[in-house]
Amino acid sequence: MFATIERNIVFSCRLLHRGVHSQYLITNEANGTREITLNHEKTKNSLSLDMMSHLTEAINSNKDDTSLRAIVLSAKGNVFSAGHNLKELQSSTGIDQHKLVFQKATELMKSIIQSPVPVIAKVNGFAAAAGCQLVATCDMIVCSDTSKFSTPGANFGIFCSTPGIAVGRCVPKSRAMYMLLTGLPLTAQEAYDSGLVTKVVPATQLDEEVNNVVESIKHKSRRVIALGKEFYYKQIDMKLLDAYGLGEQIMVDNINIDDGQEGIKSFVEKRKASWHHK
Repeated sequence: MFATIERNIVFSCRLLHRGVHSQYLITNEANGTREITLNHEKTKNSLSLDMMSHLTEAINSNKDDTSLRAIVLSAKGNVFSAGHNLKELQSSTGIDQHKLVFQKATELMKSIIQSPVPVIAKVNGFAAAAGCQLVATCDMIVCSDTSKFSTPGANFGIFCSTPGIAVGRCVPKSRAMYMLLTGLPLTAQEAYDSGLVTKVVPATQLDEEVNNVVESIKHKSRRVIALGKEFYYKQIDMKLLDAYGLGEQIMVDNINIDDGQEGIKSFVEKRKASWHHK
């Protein structure tokens, strides 16, 4: 118990430090939900090296604490994120920095995928290029009906190759190629119809809808959610029969953890489950 309290105190100090000294993020944590808000409007919340480092740290911080149940990514202003900061990709900055930019971006995306809790994008604005990649990498995306999504890199002589990795795993080929080759944006409704976003609501209902999603997650076992999320990303690139082979073992493992048995008992006994998150 004391170790948990100590971790929470350390984490709270880190959040305070960020709030005072970081111009990039606002991080708030309450009742098991960590909301990370991109807060660099003057660069349209661009994914500069500093922004990506801060984001990765905020996602990874204290992630194994069982009190953390969900992470929400949001942004200030009418642009969720315009993508990479192109000033960092000029020839004068050098190839080594260019490599570092994309390595940092991959590290950021991996932090979302490997987070044991669901990461939900709350979008109320424009998500473009690597900003669209960031959104598409999240486990779920809830957006306002005025939001837009684009991968316009070819317009500026830089094809959105890495954003296309995330987008191409969310939407059909023809829609992904439309976004990548034309650079034209999808409306919120088009993004929903394509499978890029999970839900579209009026801006006035965005907070409420995200909260509903988070509360639904909180009613479940954290251990079971983490196990299921990890398996999903493992099996998605496997051959079908290989995925079934792994899935069989995962189901057996799931049933035999404490919360797996508690879930079965609570169903049989017609009562609410009492999760231990292990």
